[in-house]
Parts: sequence; C-alpha cells; structure tokens
Amino acid sequence: MKKFLDENFLLETKTAETLFHEHASKMPIIDYHCHLPPDEIAEDKQFDNLTQIWLKGDHYKWRALRANGISEQYITGSASDEEKFHKWAETVPHTLRNPLYHWTHMELKRPFGIEKILNGESAAGIYKEANDMLQTPEFRTCNILKQMNVELVCTTDDPVDSLEHHKYVKANGKGIRMLPAWRPDKAMAVENSHSYNTYMDKLAEVSGMDISSFNDLLDALEKRHAYFHENGCRLSDHGIETFYAEEYTQDDLDNIFAKVRSGKKLDETEILKFKSGMLVVFAMMDYDRGWTQQFHIGAIRSNNSRMLELLGPDTGYDSIGDFEVARPMSKLFDRLESMEKLTKTIVYNLNPRDNALIASMLYNFNDGSTEGKMQFGSGWWFLDQKDGMEKQMNDLSLLGLLGKFVGMLTDSRSFLSFPRHEYFRRILCNLLGNDVENGMIPADMDLLGKMVRDISYNNARNYFGFYE
Repeated sequence: MKKFLDENFLLETKTAETLFHEHASKMPIIDYHCHLPPDEIAEDKQFDNLTQIWLKGDHYKWRALRANGISEQYITGSASDEEKFHKWAETVPHTLRNPLYHWTHMELKRPFGIEKILNGESAAGIYKEANDMLQTPEFRTCNILKQMNVELVCTTDDPVDSLEHHKYVKANGKGIRMLPAWRPDKAMAVENSHSYNTYMDKLAEVSGMDISSFNDLLDALEKRHAYFHENGCRLSDHGIETFYAEEYTQDDLDNIFAKVRSGKKLDETEILKFKSGMLVVFAMMDYDRGWTQQFHIGAIRSNNSRMLELLGPDTGYDSIGDFEVARPMSKLFDRLESMEKLTKTIVYNLNPRDNALIASMLYNFNDGSTEGKMQFGSGWWFLDQKDGMEKQMNDLSLLGLLGKFVGMLTDSRSFLSFPRHEYFRRILCNLLGNDVENGMIPADMDLLGKMVRDISYNNARNYFGFYE
C-alpha cells in the first residue's frame, strides 16, 4: 500500500518516477495565465492568516462548503476567519475523490511543509502553524513565488487598467517577473447598454480621447493595446461561451455601436454581430504585434439568479455549458486565416465532450510558421484535475503533437495554487511512464526526459516571446 502524498504520489511506475524526479520537478514555472492580484505582488503582501490567503475568493472551496450544508455566513459572510477555516476543515474529509482533497493537502505541504491530514480535529493546530509562518518574511507573496520556483506570472488585465503595479515590480527588482495579459471582454459586452457605456467612458478617459463612433472605439483600443505591448504584454485572453462568427458588415458595426452608445437595447442578432466583429478586431491587433490569443470557452455563468443578486458574479454558481463549437470556431479562424491575420492561438475547453472536436479543428489552421502555433490548452476550471488533464493530453496526443504542448497554468487567484503545476507534471510523467511499461513507446529516457522538460517549461518559454 502506497502512502498518501509521498514523493511518488500519482507515479505508478519506475519510469514515471524517473521522469518526474530527474526532469519535471527541476523545471521553473511560467504561469502564463492566472488571476493573481497585481497589487498584492507589487506590495509584497503579508497575509494575516490562512483563511485570507487560501479561502478568500476560492469558489471551488465555496461550492464544496455549500454542498456540505455550511451556511453562507461561514463562506462569504460575517463569520470570523478562524470560524471559516474550521468549517472548511470539517468539509475536507467529504472531498475524498474530489481534486480539492489532493489540492488541499498539496498546498499545505508546499510551501508550509505541513503533512498532517486536515479535518475538524487537526484544524486548530494547522491553522496556528500556518499562521505563524505567514507572519515571517519568507511567506510574503514574492517569497512564496520564489519558493515555488515561479519564474514569471502573467496576470489578467482589462484594457483600462493602468498597469502601475507591473511597472513597479519591473522597476523594483523583487526577483519576480510579472507581465500583463489583455482581457478585453468588457469592450464587447454590449448586451447591457448602461454598463457598456459606463465602461466606454472609462476607456475614453484612460485613452485620452472621445469615443462617439465605432472608429473611435477602435482607435482607443489600439492605443491601449500598444500601451500594454510597451509594458511587456504578449498575449490576450477572451472568456466566452463559444466562438462568435456571425456575418456582419462595417455598416452593421457602425450602426450597432451608435445604437448602444445612445443607450438603446440591442436585439440578439445585433449583439452576436458586434461580438463577432470585435473578436476579429482583437485578433488582428494580436497578430500585428505578434501576440498569442487565448480563448476560454464553455462556461455557463451565474446560473443561480438569487445568489447572483446577493453575492454578484464569480462566487461559485458557474458550470459546464453545452454550446455549438465546431462551426463558429471554424468560421472565425478561417476568416482570420483568409486575411493572413491568424496569430498563435490557445483554446481551453470546459466541456469534455468537445475535446476531440477542438483538437482536430485547431490543426486545420497550423501553417508551418510556428512550432505548435495552434494549441489545445490544458484542462481548464472543472477539468484541471487528474481525469480532465489525462483526457486532454490523450486527445491532444491522438490528434496532434503532445511534444509541442505549452503545458500547465494555474488560472488561479491564490498564491498557494502553484502545486497544480506539480500535479500536472506528475500526471504527465505517469501517462508516459505507463506507456513505456506497456511497450507502447520506447524506453528512451533522453527522448522522454526532453519531452517532459519541454512541456513543463521550455515550450512555453519559446512560444510566447516573453524573453525576446
């Protein structure tokens, strides 16, 4: 019987052990997509306690707490941080076979070195032990990143963001590289004219220009895109249900923008046309500056309208959606390819039924210009767990080139989430190790070791252009 979370956790063969310990574990981390708050890195924040750094904002854990019958008071409500932690500790035993059980104990082990099993009985001691460490300089945010061998993080930033914190980190030599990533979702969110016009006013202010026409909008976004590029940005990100690829004309976009700017409500056709046009606009900007574009697709958000009203979005009420993917995806990429404006692209899928569809579709648009130009991204959100990662890598292997994969990212708001890279690397090494043991691939450790190092780090380093 194997011990839980020992040095060979998830590694089922000697080959897997060798690949992980001699190759994967030594590689630095490039976390090219996360939601870490830039201000908390810039200020080198020291958290008051384990709840603040670990539970606050983590809707994965919030969903489990609610399923365990825990009152909202102990999740997002007025209970003390210590009370909230104890409720989480009482919930953890019920997360067996949920990835939260693995993540919880991996995140206690690294960076805290705590190997006790978390439950209601052990909660008080673990809380005190971790809190004592959090009060030391070694557990400020920048040192946590260094402990986890994080070489570079890319945050997720709106076009109106000042990037002041990125500038500060660059100028003050904390030993951490933090770059912005362009997330322009609000610039195409015309379904609510009031919030959209409020956003347009912010964009006008930061760009220093009036935005009264669609061309004005393009000029303002181009100005901000250039500003992001000057500050090290090399990739964009779009959080969309599925791809938008409706037919539209320039007059359509001009008229739709004028209508929403006047405060009028758009119909569904107008909304889809505008979003379709904006995706092309953003893709062309990214191509012209040599950026990578990322698409996170497949989430159906804010399903519980009562809780949306009480708590707002991104509080644990999102799930996997079932949208049409193939036809609009093909149409968007073909539209860009026909203009020779299709840049490097990563698509992250949330519905596992669409894995093979996406992997096969993306490879229609490789052109030999860049190694791994079209990427089927790592398992995302509900799929960034053992089964989801294995399915993603298996479908990528069957329909593409696993060796050109740019690997894992945290997509997280927590400074304790970096063991997910270790989790991914162990799963990768185990897949390859099992294939070797079963005679499916050769036991060539030079070949396999290089492949593991590339997927863990080198491919991402070479792909994004962060070091040019």
